[in-house]
Amino acid sequence: MSENDFFAPPAFKPEEALLKLRRELRDLGLSERAGVFERKGQAIAKAAVDGAVLQLALVKRPARTPEWVGKTVKDHAQLRDFVATLKKNLSGWSDGDE
Repeated sequence: MSENDFFAPPAFKPEEALLKLRRELRDLGLSERAGVFERKGQAIAKAAVDGAVLQLALVKRPARTPEWVGKTVKDHAQLRDFVATLKKNLSGWSDGDE
């Protein structure tokens, strides 16, 4: 074990990351149906494990026919960024809806 291994981040395990993501999205008030996370019946995000990465997508705006923006997540930092972006979008969409 070299000295640099001490500072290495933990290995990214997409299955565990997906479980964590599901919990966080439920805490934000989203419900899951077949890998798609919804709010008030409209798709907001989707997630799936693809080998050693997570394939995520976020809608540009909530709509009956959503327009998806995809992202491949390979580490925990990218996953945190995705959740932060989703939180920001949800709060903006909530302000616009009311």
